[in-house]
This record gives sequence, C-alpha cells and structure tokens, in this order.
Amino acid sequence: IYNSQMPGSKDIAEHYASVRQVPARQIFSFALTTNEIISRDEFTDQLQKPLVAKLESAGLWKFGQRQIPAVNGQPAHTETRVIQSKIRYAALCYGVPLKIAPSSLLEQIVAKVTREEFRHNEAAVDSELAWLPLSRNEITLTGPLLNVFYLNTNRTLLNCTNGILLVSRLDGASPEIARALVDQAVTAEKNGLWGRAYFDTRGILPSNSNYFIGDAWMLAAAEICRQQGFDVETDTNDAILPPTFPMSHIALYAGWYDAWIKGALLNPKIEFMPGAFAYHLHSFSAHTLRITNQNWCGALLARGVACTMGCVYEPYLPFTPNVAFFTQAFTGGWTFGEAAWASQLAVSWQTAVIGDPLYQPFAKTPTNLHAELERSHNPLIEWSFNRLMNLDLVHGARPSQISGFLEGIALTKTSAVLSEKLAQLYESQGKPSSAIDAWQRALTLNPSPQQRIRLHRILAEKLIAANCEAEAVENWRQLIADSPEYPGISEFRDKLKQHELKILKNSK
Repeated sequence: IYNSQMPGSKDIAEHYASVRQVPARQIFSFALTTNEIISRDEFTDQLQKPLVAKLESAGLWKFGQRQIPAVNGQPAHTETRVIQSKIRYAALCYGVPLKIAPSSLLEQIVAKVTREEFRHNEAAVDSELAWLPLSRNEITLTGPLLNVFYLNTNRTLLNCTNGILLVSRLDGASPEIARALVDQAVTAEKNGLWGRAYFDTRGILPSNSNYFIGDAWMLAAAEICRQQGFDVETDTNDAILPPTFPMSHIALYAGWYDAWIKGALLNPKIEFMPGAFAYHLHSFSAHTLRITNQNWCGALLARGVACTMGCVYEPYLPFTPNVAFFTQAFTGGWTFGEAAWASQLAVSWQTAVIGDPLYQPFAKTPTNLHAELERSHNPLIEWSFNRLMNLDLVHGARPSQISGFLEGIALTKTSAVLSEKLAQLYESQGKPSSAIDAWQRALTLNPSPQQRIRLHRILAEKLIAANCEAEAVENWRQLIADSPEYPGISEFRDKLKQHELKILKNSK
C-alpha cells in the first residue's frame, strides 16, 4: 500500500514487491495526505473503505456471514466478516499517514460505557487497519478494541478469516531508511540475526502495581534471550543507559522510559547489527517517524534498526506491546508481523508496527544456520559459535568444557568475539590471569569500536584487582589513544593520572 501523493512511496512499494515476490496486482495506490496525521473522515473515505473495495475486487477477500456463538456472557450473533482470504499481511509504505487525528464526533453512549481515560478515538493507522476484516460490523471507535489473539501461541490463527490483518509499515525519516528495512530483513534471514541483547529496566519493585509490569516484561524478555543463546546485558537502574555505556553488536534492545532518545542510544557510532530489533517503551515513542533526534522510533530507524514498535498517542502501559511475549515469539521463529500483533492487548488503538512484516530471522535452527555459514565461509560464523556455546551452557555444559572447545579451534585465535567469550569462561572458572590474557588478546584482534571500549573498561577493573598497576596504566593509555571521542574519556584520564602518581610514589 503506497501513497501516490508522496514522492518515493511507490518506489518502496515496488522494491518490496520485487524482493518478496508480491504480484503487481497486489500493489495498491491511494491518494492521501502527505502529512503523518490524517483526519478520521479522510482515513475512512480515502483509505479504509477503498482498501476493502480493492481487496474484494482483486479477489483477495470475500465477505460473508458467520455465526458467533455465545461466549463470556455475550449472546450468540451474526457477523459480516472476511470468510475467504488470500493474504495475511499488509505493508504500508513510506508516506502512508501514521496516525488518525482525534474527532469530536464521539458516540453519545460512550460516556456511559467507557472508562474516562479511554474516551478517545485517535489511533495509529496500523492499529485501525488491523481489524479491517471486521469493518462491516458496528464497531465503537472510541477506546481500544480487544485483540482476541493477545498472547495466542498458535500463529496460524492470526489470519484475516479470524478477524485480524497483520499490518506493518516500511517507513522512517526518508525513503532510503524505509528501503533499508527490506534489505536488512532479507540479509538477516539469509545470514542470521547475530550479536548481543540489551535490556534497560527501571528497577521497579513488584509493590508498584502501576508500573512493575513494564519491568517484568523486560526482565522476562532478557531471560528468554539468554535461553536462546544470546549474550545478555540487563541494567536495573532507574536512569536510562548513560552515554558512557558501550553498546556493541546490538541484535535486540528494549528499554524505557524517556520521552526522547538519549544516553547510549544517542551515540552516532552505535552498533546495531543488520536486522536488529530495538524498542523503547514510551507513550509517544512513535509520535513522529520523520525526525531523527526526537522521540524514539524515527531515531532508532535512522541509526540502523530494522524493526521496531511504538505508540503514536497515549496508550496506557497495559496496552503497550508485551515485549516478553514478542521476544518469545520472534526468537522462536515467528514473523515480525505475527509476533508484533500477538503481543498487543488491543487493536484500534495506539501502536505502530515498523519493519518488514514477513521478516523471519529465526526460522532456521541454530545448528542448520551454523552449517550454512560454515559452507559459505561466512565471517559471521564467530557469532554462531558464540550462540551455540551459550546454548550448551544453558543446557548444562560446564564452562571448562566450553573453554576447552574454544581453545581447540583456530577461529578463536583471530576472533575478538570468541576471545572475549573465552575470557568470560576463564573468569567463571576462577582463572583471573587467564581471563586477563584473553581480554588483552581480544584487543589485538580488531574488535568493533564499542567492543574495544568495553574490553578496556573490563581490563581496567580486572588489572587493578590483580595488583597489576603498570598494566592498568598502559590499558588506560591505550583506551585514551584508541577512543578519543569516548564520552567517559575524562574519567579515565583522571584514573590514569591517579595510578601514574601511585606507581611513581611506590618507586621512590
């Protein structure tokens, strides 16, 4: 679906159709406003109803009557809905409006039946289109509409004949960013989504019933990633990850709760891996996608993220995506579109879903993907080894077994990723000297800029603990020389001076 009034929108649609082999007759054009916001009347008359008509005329949808049995105190009734469908997904291309403006024409009965905080009919375009298969029924537009597929574990049920269209958008601040979402998805499906997982919680106690659910989702998602073989870093401080926190090789990120992108995520040299998913929970995280330094979604996409979700208006916390369920489904082999919509309690509400809805980076088993990488001599094999070893540890292997394996393969001698893993394994076995040697060796193996900073920071701590003052001083000198733009450089200059003076004093 593209906006014929927006330059670049058609190009994105045609590129996506070519990559995903979508028939030309299933590329739909609509003349819409080029603003991110559309009025309710314009949405209904220029997009919602014409889209249904095109789906019917193209033979992709057939409507009919369906008997709905009595359930949860509701009487049996008849609905008009899609009874045959040849599609499950809709991809909204760059330029299709993002959100529907509030309308003053609210139903009179709403004030009697809807909680006051939900007396709103503004919504994300994505979320309003998600219930399109049911659009020929009387639906109250004020407030959220319950998503009956929330936390559903059978992905095959997520289809139009059951009342849901899996809507996502290929969007961002520019056509180039939108196009990259497609290309990144295909690349990661071929080579795998590799790297590390980062979760930035707020340290909220369970007694805080209003907000703990957000932290609970993040913590559960972190554990799911660990079980899936990722190296996971979880921050439980209330503040967002600071600029001094080195985030390298990001495959998955989730955090909350600042209005605009800041801290470590604002680093212009941040390292998102091809195909990365990143999500920041905030009420207006997708308020705009066309500005790269405000809110979150547009800024994350501009920094190389392949898929994300966000809210265009206030959703209230329980109606934001359940990132734990999303992570479980997505890393378990579901498509991005399936995982995104099964993680939402409501449709006709505030969530925008951004990325290729067909994106499925975990469709292959870790062992099958590893074999493919080996056959093609793909350098990402280092990450595959890393994940397989993490999975072995999850399933009960001893660190000594894994470190012995790493010592025996040639790749460890040339891989900063595997040398860092070996250092961690040595440390877990109580071998600090061996761990320090492995971390120092990793620094010589062309680590990424953010990995290099992390290695220097770790070594600074470990060398001081081992009373290796002279080596610690040399480590700080290297960090200052290697990373002069690092935000924490002044702190390390101070530490360098402090320990240089200490060594000088001890030498007298």
